Amino acid sequence: MTRSQAGVLDALIRRGVTDVDDSPLARALYSSDSSLYRVVPQVVARPRHRDDLLAILDVAQETGAPITMRGAGTSIAGNAVGSGIVVDTLKHLNKVVSIDAEARTAVVQPGVVHADLQRAAAPYGLRFGPDPSTHTRCTIGGMIGNNACGSRALGYGRTVDNVVDLVVAHGPGAADVEAALGALVDQHLAHIRQGFGRFSRQVSGYSLEHLLPERGRSLDRLLVGSEGTLAMILEATVSLVPEEDDRLLVLLGYPSMVDAADAVPALLAAGDGRLIACEGLDRRIVDLVRSRGNEVPELPRGAGWLFVEVAGADGSAVAAGLVAASGALDSRVVSDLVESAALWRIREDGAGLAARSLGRPAYSGWEDAAVPPQHLGAWLRDFDELLREHDLDGVPYGHFGDGCVHVRIDFPFESGGAEDRGRRVFRDFLTASALKLREYGGSLSGEHGDGRARSELLPLMYDAESIALFAAVKAICDPANVLNPGNIVDPVPLDADLRATRPRLPLTPALRFAHDGGSLGNAVHRCTGVGKCVAPRTNGVMCPSYLATRDEKDSTRGRARVLQEALDGSLVNGLSDPAVDAALDLCLACKGCASDCPTGVDMATYKAEALFQKYDAPGAKARRPRSHYLLGRLPRWAALAAPMAPTANRMMKLGAVARIAKATAGIDQRRSLPTFAPKTLRRSLTGRVPEHAPAGALRDTTPPDVWIWADSFTDHFLPQTAHAAVRVIEAAGLTVRVIEDDACCALTWITTGQLGKARAIMARTVGALAPYVASGVPVIGLEPSCLATLRGDAVELSDDPRAAEVAAGVLTFAELVEKLDLPLPDLRGVEIVAQPHCHHAAVLGWAADERLLTRAGATVTRVAGCCGLAGNFGMEKGHYEVSVAIAETHLLPAVRANPGAVVLADGMSCRVQLDDLAGVPAMHLAELLASRIAR
Repeated sequence: MTRSQAGVLDALIRRGVTDVDDSPLARALYSSDSSLYRVVPQVVARPRHRDDLLAILDVAQETGAPITMRGAGTSIAGNAVGSGIVVDTLKHLNKVVSIDAEARTAVVQPGVVHADLQRAAAPYGLRFGPDPSTHTRCTIGGMIGNNACGSRALGYGRTVDNVVDLVVAHGPGAADVEAALGALVDQHLAHIRQGFGRFSRQVSGYSLEHLLPERGRSLDRLLVGSEGTLAMILEATVSLVPEEDDRLLVLLGYPSMVDAADAVPALLAAGDGRLIACEGLDRRIVDLVRSRGNEVPELPRGAGWLFVEVAGADGSAVAAGLVAASGALDSRVVSDLVESAALWRIREDGAGLAARSLGRPAYSGWEDAAVPPQHLGAWLRDFDELLREHDLDGVPYGHFGDGCVHVRIDFPFESGGAEDRGRRVFRDFLTASALKLREYGGSLSGEHGDGRARSELLPLMYDAESIALFAAVKAICDPANVLNPGNIVDPVPLDADLRATRPRLPLTPALRFAHDGGSLGNAVHRCTGVGKCVAPRTNGVMCPSYLATRDEKDSTRGRARVLQEALDGSLVNGLSDPAVDAALDLCLACKGCASDCPTGVDMATYKAEALFQKYDAPGAKARRPRSHYLLGRLPRWAALAAPMAPTANRMMKLGAVARIAKATAGIDQRRSLPTFAPKTLRRSLTGRVPEHAPAGALRDTTPPDVWIWADSFTDHFLPQTAHAAVRVIEAAGLTVRVIEDDACCALTWITTGQLGKARAIMARTVGALAPYVASGVPVIGLEPSCLATLRGDAVELSDDPRAAEVAAGVLTFAELVEKLDLPLPDLRGVEIVAQPHCHHAAVLGWAADERLLTRAGATVTRVAGCCGLAGNFGMEKGHYEVSVAIAETHLLPAVRANPGAVVLADGMSCRVQLDDLAGVPAMHLAELLASRIAR
């Protein structure tokens, strides 16, 4: 710790700011936002109330430490990183203070999440108009900082159009700010009138037009878009608009994105002010969604689309007029809200998806330039030419109705080195683009701010008088230059502080990382910081522990940042550093990020590799915890206990024995111990005669119609699940047998990083299952976590081509029922609360299960999120409280709200959690269907 760093920390504590942290972990977590930049702060402060913010300003005046305000860290231009005090408002300053339904206003703290404000306003039939794609986690303070707009700015305006009042504190030494600014503007009235506010997305620099007398001399509106360089926001009053529930989504298909851009002016004219949104989306983004196994609603023919939204009683007539004026290849009008939401989700995930839609990683930097909409098509043509000239590629999308284009570009940063080609190309391309943009009277930023990426380029957009005005405004509002210095005024070079993208610590991974060039470093750099994992509420799985703790270190992004720092930074000293342990400790290895993260971060896999490197890699000296040897090798102990399972179960019911066993295994004493099956699945089904066979019939040795893979958990703990599946299959007149080979998936070895042993186990299992899969007879797995391991981890552990064949060839029970079109029982009147296992939802997909239940007539409440147990995680000492908190985010409230419902949970972990915490018995889908079949 440096002396200045300690002085800042001590000063903050003396002034009552208690939630402060200068540990390597915290500084690593906050050294990056969603941009390309890395700037290590001295201290991270998480203010709890307004007085803390004022105290932070006092400390900045005393120590000279700069202040960088940060909400959810979704800033793409490097606006939310700084070398002094990074102020996280998301953690505590996240309240909606009040809503005045009659005045249609809301008072909020700066860290309130956009989606939380929408939820608070919804009971009044109101909403906050602007809605960025990051609305599930971006903060209102952050939106004010960047003048965020979002998809529906055509209908509801930008953030600046929706700010009523701001309570702020300017920099130390600021005085008579309004009077001084008024005098400055009066000296430059003609210049400001001519050069500012020329079109809606002119966001770059300071929006001085709001200080004009005819604009009401609004200091509040000047501060919107100033990126925290002029004032610290303490509280905001924003306007609300009526929610419209009769929206129609008009989908228009074009040969290319350039053709879609050409159509925008005609659509704006035909819409005559009625358009709520007009968004562009490239085919490559949609193709990536499909390639990941996700369903995409029907889109019109084309390679580029416009999503145009209208509302009102005459919405159908407006939509018809738009289609007629569009010149599109094809069109669709979508009125179904569920289908519309699915389409908007693809658009919202655009930034993350675009980062992975090319042959090499794509980056922000030239992210959201805007031109007057009438020039959009011409600008895109020139932009495509610039990309080709620099041997680059990018996937455009964005707010086409406002002339604002988002794009991620494949700058060659991976070449490494301080003076490498990537940096030169980055600088050359951004400069050339800024010069070309000037020809169209465009703005470097249309809503994300200038930040470190574009502030240096402002003299290419504005003349010398404007640049001097920006400096004068900064000097009036922040004379000590402590508020986010280096942005807009006196900028740092655009290629300074770029994050490394290749590891400085070479290592040989145990896993293949086939999608990332065999590199853990490449894999962890999939995280671009878009922050979908820090949404305070979710309908997916990611990220369970963050939902429980709301701590950045427990988010997928936080963990990725720490791993990046361990591999190519300076704060965290390799994968054995305590900061890595702290970041990975509460990772459940749930795989939720693998499906929910737009860039495909798979933290469960990264954690397994990190544990292997710490404990087993050549030169590793750390000693594994006992739980790794016991819980991490559970299938082995279960196999040893199988011959004496009844005796083992009786012994575990003795209190003293159970306590000793738990203490030895590193299990929390509040947890129950799993009960071994009296007879394993393979023993109980080997030699079995089918239930409906003729009397005296012998075991049939011909190949069956269906094989059941006896995974370790079904085999040793829940064989009744397989018996139920057998009953359902045989009721359809088919034969079914269990595979007798010992074929463990090595799940528990993988989750504890014992990858050498896991590789050997998986190789044996692939060899055992391959002939069954190759035979063409369907093979099913019944424990979701084991089947997901087979599908996902087999190819990570082995390059044997049979591994991919086995991974693709083993079906879930629901997939089998659909494939063979097995008859379903009548489930009308049955209410079901379904908790899909995390691995089921993330890797296998739960859509087939949901279709079956719906087709059978059941009423299904699907629980989002994770149960919180996640195999060995929730059993281990030190995780119990978090495990319970995770269960309370979704699962337990859903069970309590539906007391008469059937609880469906295919995963053993989910069933154990429900039994331990709620005393609720749960069923596997096979057991539910079997229970409704007449004998």
